[in-house]
Amino acid sequence: MKVAVVDIKGKETGRKADLSDAVFAIEPNNHAVYLDVKQYLANQRQGTHKAKERAEIAGSTRKIKKQKGTGTARAGSIKSGVFKGGGRMFGPRPRNYSFKLNKGLKRLARRSALTMKANDKAITVVEDFNFEAPKTKDFINVLKALGLENKKSLIVLGESNNNVYLSSRNLKASEVVTSSELSTYKIMNANNVVLLEGSLEGIEANLAK
Repeated sequence: MKVAVVDIKGKETGRKADLSDAVFAIEPNNHAVYLDVKQYLANQRQGTHKAKERAEIAGSTRKIKKQKGTGTARAGSIKSGVFKGGGRMFGPRPRNYSFKLNKGLKRLARRSALTMKANDKAITVVEDFNFEAPKTKDFINVLKALGLENKKSLIVLGESNNNVYLSSRNLKASEVVTSSELSTYKIMNANNVVLLEGSLEGIEANLAK
């Protein structure tokens, strides 16, 4: 698949990038995408939720009324969950939400996500660039030139670039990652994916297996 390479001003450079069909033009597997996104979101959960159960509630331990003859249900503890101030019945307990996925399935999910973006014409290839110093204004100018100022965008670098990363950090709609940090969730969450030329080799090396 051939895609025109543009510069940071949004103008075509006259070059074309060759996107591997093994990564950007496969038959998308929707279930693999679902599982990978589900795992990513599950891993974000702290799992520290906790409600006090009847054994953890402070209160009297005496039997609050006689067993029979009251005409109502028997009750043995004021800490029971049926009473106001009692313990929570079947309440949340701390737990780990993470689960395992095979590496092959995760690679398939990322290839499927990239293919979906390619089919939607939502992938832009930009020549490598850098900033002299971290400046949010410079980064915004790049987004404006690419027509992505008010859209969710994912910028993929070939290698870590502190100036570009710091320039984007204050912008909620844009995220900068390296090719090794690329995830299915981040791809699907973005309206547009911007690939720097230097990232293509790393993406294909990681996913075309």
